[in-house]
Order: sequence, then structure tokens, then C-alpha cells
Amino acid sequence: MDGEARDGERRDPASRAQIAYLGVRSTRMAHGTTAWGRRADTEPRRRDSLEVLVFLLLIGPSMLLSFLVVRQGGLTFVVTAWATIVFFLWRNGEPVDRIGWRLENGGREALLGLGLFVMLFAGSIALESLLRSAGTSAPATPRPQFLTAKGPAELALALTLVAVVAVAEETIFRGYLILRFSAITRRPAVAALLSAIVFALGHGYEGTTGVATIGVMGFGLAVVYLWRRTLVAPAVMHFLQDFMGVIVLPLVGSG
Repeated sequence: MDGEARDGERRDPASRAQIAYLGVRSTRMAHGTTAWGRRADTEPRRRDSLEVLVFLLLIGPSMLLSFLVVRQGGLTFVVTAWATIVFFLWRNGEPVDRIGWRLENGGREALLGLGLFVMLFAGSIALESLLRSAGTSAPATPRPQFLTAKGPAELALALTLVAVVAVAEETIFRGYLILRFSAITRRPAVAALLSAIVFALGHGYEGTTGVATIGVMGFGLAVVYLWRRTLVAPAVMHFLQDFMGVIVLPLVGSG
């Protein structure tokens, strides 16, 4: 019976042609599906690349000015960056937890940040000392007087500024930039490195030593963020690092 069917197929050219046609059509459909999938995959990456380019162009001038002045645009930088991020999230329909603000187990994450800060602070001091001994430059401009707390009111202001900067910079450089760089490169480690470079370039007023140290610190904070998937621990680490550098150490030095 099978032999007769095979003989019938050999005698019927129309059947063979139909089978060949269906095979070619299936192959074309498969290639078409693959090409459509590639286009669908490329479009979000192109959108994210354009979005990051616009974002960097907006904050870039303030960051470059940090090599000439003490702070990178102050509140103007923070407001511009935050407003841009909020707009992009709104336009894309993305919730804030996409940029790392997840508060589940916030207490535990804060304690983890406290513990990790000890390593961050010790490592930054060691690296800074090593770089300075190698002859790299120190901060080119003096620290502004308003950052040196001399009384309760100034201490409260300094604490507020340190807290705002910690939350703002973690949102910008870890939460948002790592999200977009990861989408573009598809490599979280590369995204962490790129965000650390951008973070360091915004601290040009710290001199070569400070830029290099802050770049390494930024990469460490990025690693913690990628590990914990929340900004709570990095924000606590960032706050404590700035608290020690901006408030405690100047007070100890002046005393």
C-alpha cells in the first residue's frame, strides 16, 4: 500500500510541485517571522539609545562645568535630571520600581547599606591615598563655606542637602542610567561601568584623584544595586559616604 502511494506521488508532478511550494512558503514565513522579531527587538533599543542621548545632552553641560566650578549646577542639575526622568517614565508607562525604588524589606536593605558602607568608606580612603601618593591632582577648588556646618541650623541644612543629593544621584546614575544602558547593551556589567563613568565625570571639581575614586565607588554602588535590585542600600551607602566627607571630616579637621 505504501509503495503504491509512493508510486502515485512519483507519477503526479502536480503533487510534487505543491509539496515544493508549501516547503518554500514555510521557509519564507519562518524567515519573515525571524526578521520581524529582529525588527521588534531593535526598535526598543533604538528608542532607549535616543532617550539616553537626549538625557545626557541635557545634563552634560552641567557635568562638564564641574571641572571648572565646585558643584555641577546645584539644584538646577537635580531638577533638570529628575524632571527628564519622570517625563520619560510617564511617556513609556513605566512605574518607579523600574528605576529601583522598591521599598519591600526597606529596613533590612538599609541595614545592609550601613554594613556595606564601612567597606566603601575604608576602600575609598585607601584608594584616594594610593592615588595621591602616585601624584594625581587634588580638588582644584576649595569646598564652599555653606557645606561646612558651624551650628545647628547649618548642620540641619547640610544633612538635608546630603540626603537630597544621595537620593537624586542614585536615582539618576544607578536607577535610570543602568536601566537604559542595560537595555541598550544587554550586559548589566557594561551598564554598571558606563553609569560609573558618567557618575565620575560629574565630579570634575574633585580633581583627578577624586574623579577616579568616585568612579570606583560608583561602580561598587552599581554592583550593590544590581545585586539587591533596589536603591535603598546604595542610597544609604551614598548618604553616609557624603555625610562623612562633607560634614564629619571637615568638622574634625577644623576642630
